[in-house]
Amino acid sequence: MKALRLVATRQPLELHDIPVPEIGDGDVLVRVRAAGICHSDVHYRAGASPAHPLPLTLGHEVAGEVEAVGKNVSLVRVGDRVCLHYLLCCGDCYYCSTGNEQFCAQGSMIGHYSNGGYAEYIAVPERNAVILPPEIPFEQGAVMMCSSATSFHALRKARLKAGERVAVFGAGGLGMSAIQLAFAFGALDVYAVDINPAKLALAAQYGATPVNARDGDPVTAIRQHTNGRGVDVALELIGLQQTMQQAVQSLGIMGRAVVAGIADKPLVIDTYRELLGKEAEVIGTNDHLLQELPLLIELVRRGKLKLSQVVARTVPLEASPVNAVLDALEQFGGDVRTVIVP
Repeated sequence: MKALRLVATRQPLELHDIPVPEIGDGDVLVRVRAAGICHSDVHYRAGASPAHPLPLTLGHEVAGEVEAVGKNVSLVRVGDRVCLHYLLCCGDCYYCSTGNEQFCAQGSMIGHYSNGGYAEYIAVPERNAVILPPEIPFEQGAVMMCSSATSFHALRKARLKAGERVAVFGAGGLGMSAIQLAFAFGALDVYAVDINPAKLALAAQYGATPVNARDGDPVTAIRQHTNGRGVDVALELIGLQQTMQQAVQSLGIMGRAVVAGIADKPLVIDTYRELLGKEAEVIGTNDHLLQELPLLIELVRRGKLKLSQVVARTVPLEASPVNAVLDALEQFGGDVRTVIVP
């Protein structure tokens, strides 16, 4: 089968011909119909968050059709449409048993520590294959598995309540889902912060108030929009020291800043003015949970979360176009979300 593989860090992905993966008794073989290109893949390619062992097939946003099942598989059948939870875990340890599988000591992640979905086929344990309703296209099912799911988990970590105000720093794939999900959770106002006018225009279509950071300090703009109050929740989805600081500075009294972006520089906080004096919180968010996916999928199925414009374009399973997308993302450019369609 064809697979796009990372052979060495800081090098372009290469298209290889490798064997179709074998499956165990509890596994399923999935024919990949869509694989999202995520900004995390840029970090893996650059070595900022090293992928191993190399060579490795990237891709952790995956949807497709079940091609074959192991003899002990009972929940999915050949032909089922599925999207894949990217965290591989033992299912038995303390963290798995409490629904926090991202901390499983034996855990792994497809496309980061095991072969992912930039390929024609992928094998995963049965528990990782989540049924995808026929109303949801494969392309949307793929991006749900990271960008939407990560935003969903971040908002849950933020303890967002109805009537609160939210700032979303980064109007990319995660940000577009975060905006819509914040409103679904009951947010009164959502402010979308970015420097890309096209992305801000799309955010406005979803009901957000656009804040163009090229036009001035976004923290000042947010305080003007909120009559000096600040926001209750700020999500940082970019991974820059500056935007992490701005997320914290945009908070009002007892506000919560949730950091999801991966940065290579530390977050610097004025502990009294920005944290203690307001009883504000800075919260880290890590991946998402299998238990969250059924509700997320249902929100998409019911049209509460619309992803048709989030999936900006598709590219084939070829090295040149995929590397070009990764190059653009590395410069914080590119479309909202690009999806590989093998």
